[in-house]
Amino acid sequence: MAKEFTFGVTVMPRKEVLDTQGRAVEETLKREGEPVVSARVGRYVELKVTGTTVKEAEATAQKISSGLLANTLIETFELKLL
Repeated sequence: MAKEFTFGVTVMPRKEVLDTQGRAVEETLKREGEPVVSARVGRYVELKVTGTTVKEAEATAQKISSGLLANTLIETFELKLL
């Protein structure tokens, strides 16, 4: 019988990719006088999937993340079972 599993997916730009949103946030915070060293902007997705086991559900979440949620050429992602 299939169960529901929830995964948190954090998608971030790769370190070597210019993060223009992160740079804009960083510069704004510095201009405001905040002691910020750097900022990077990504996104967080909570994904609920079904599977008969955690491994099966994680494989589905991995497939969805690498195929649809993240552009793996310029982004990385991390899955966490919630």
